[in-house]
Amino acid sequence: MATLAATLDVPLRDFRLGLSLRTAGTLALVGPSGAGKTTVLRAVAGLTRPASGRIALDDEVWFDSEARTWRAPEDRRVGLVFQEYALFPHLTVRQNVAFGGRDRVDELLERFGIAALAQARPGGLSGGERQRVALARALARGPGVLLLDEPLSALDAHTRATVRGELRALLRDFAGPALLVTHDFDDAAALADEVGVVAGGTLRQVAPPAELVAAPADAFVASLTGANLLRGRVVPHEGSLTALRLEHGPLVLSTDAATGAAAAVVYPWEVTVAHTSAPDSAQNHVQGFVRTIVRLGNRARVTVGDVTAEVTTESLDRLGLREGEAAVASWKATATRLVPL
Repeated sequence: MATLAATLDVPLRDFRLGLSLRTAGTLALVGPSGAGKTTVLRAVAGLTRPASGRIALDDEVWFDSEARTWRAPEDRRVGLVFQEYALFPHLTVRQNVAFGGRDRVDELLERFGIAALAQARPGGLSGGERQRVALARALARGPGVLLLDEPLSALDAHTRATVRGELRALLRDFAGPALLVTHDFDDAAALADEVGVVAGGTLRQVAPPAELVAAPADAFVASLTGANLLRGRVVPHEGSLTALRLEHGPLVLSTDAATGAAAAVVYPWEVTVAHTSAPDSAQNHVQGFVRTIVRLGNRARVTVGDVTAEVTTESLDRLGLREGEAAVASWKATATRLVPL
């Protein structure tokens, strides 16, 4: 499989985008709006010209500032799916796909289940159907690299779940590297082999999704992956555990080593909630009032003070917890990662 390698230096309005990436599979760039993610896609596609750097697909060089190499977008083997799909409203579905390339139109219409819509126009399509047309058009070019800009953000929750599965299968079968950007870590983790966290134009960490959750490089990465982030300072403590005194008072214990200002990283599924501290192996107990309870199917997210727990709705109903009531959030020292601040 080919490898996409890019080193970019792009001056933006508020900061300078400066990063290097390399992938032969699917790499997702995740981060907040304005972090520079889409600029990376535009640079690889040839829609933005970096001040310096290099972009290549194996030995096919598309940009090299030192060698003064620049290939125009139409000369790059790239399939780009824009966030809002950018379909031509006056063209039919067949004509939109054929704009990417005419050789595989019928094959791609069948593959994406849109053959029956061949004569329809984009204005009459659902969000999921428009995305399938955009993907078919991108693949019609026979791209060496597939670029996806926020591929699921324009979809409603029901369609999003279906299309996420379809897109995961497409990326698994695609014969080249793919680069996608999103602000949603769950989407990135579901679709990509590796996830790169971008903030302020820099790559904070690149790793498989499970590694980002297990060992976030810093507090920003941890918060982006959905963890509770509890800030404090390491204080002396007897025994083998590290003690972190939180900003609002409680003491949190961890098996990680740390000094000075640090944050405790705890994922919601590691936290239990109860009316009082349970006599079990959990060594961390934070008391507070139940701020919110959000039910999600057979699960519920319960926020006690600054700590969010994810529990089953069966457990929630058994406890009879209500918003505004006093409760205790508990978790183990082994479930507590410490990252420096």
